[in-house]
Amino acid sequence: MVKDTSWDKVAGWYDRHVSEDSDHQRDLIIPGAVRMLEPKAGERILDIGCGQGVFCRELATNGIEVTGIDSSKKLIDIARNRSRGTSVKYNMADASNMKGIPDSSFDAAVSILALQNMENLDKVVSEAARVLHNKGRMLIVLNHPCFRIPRQSGWGFDEKRKLQYRRVDRYMSPLKIPIQMHPGAAPNIHTWTFHRSLTEYFGVLNKNGFAVNKLEEWVSQRKSRPGAKARSEDMARNEIPLFLAVSAIRAVE
Repeated sequence: MVKDTSWDKVAGWYDRHVSEDSDHQRDLIIPGAVRMLEPKAGERILDIGCGQGVFCRELATNGIEVTGIDSSKKLIDIARNRSRGTSVKYNMADASNMKGIPDSSFDAAVSILALQNMENLDKVVSEAARVLHNKGRMLIVLNHPCFRIPRQSGWGFDEKRKLQYRRVDRYMSPLKIPIQMHPGAAPNIHTWTFHRSLTEYFGVLNKNGFAVNKLEEWVSQRKSRPGAKARSEDMARNEIPLFLAVSAIRAVE
């Protein structure tokens, strides 16, 4: 049985902020992921780190046989409750040791804003390769690791040039970063995220037999309210992407 994870402590918060009602999920992530994955009716697809099952339910509407796994019991319970009446299957499982899933049992795997919160990247990708059949597809969506590094990146405004910019203080160093989920109200409740460079992500995919075939960088669809900085804020949103999406194919020689 999977041990308790820090995500159990913040499952309620996560469910409120990352759901079908989130504009980023609804308008950007879900349609972008479906477009890149190109799911076909009858396929078997595994959602790794499925959380409360947002993307699982989207896939199920397209006639896909979907299985979602997550190491948080509370998130799996929420997913099952939200998915009543659908065909989605959920299991509490460690993504780095999916021992209950047979080899070559899925056509595709996805990890939507989850891989960045998993500590053992190599084992997770290795397990994904194991449960996919030859030519199986894997889609990864991340907070863009070049620009969205917790505690090591942020917005600034150049008053002289009247431009908003993104400052990055660290990038190449792997980082394990605590994230406070309720700053001020409950400062001791936190979870973890793991920053990695593109070199590390692509290296681990290659090591485990994946060949990248698609890459997209998604910018925010939001617009600023009218004001002195609105133009520079909107320009920055259009130039500095929020998310990175990578599609890869498992190729066994």
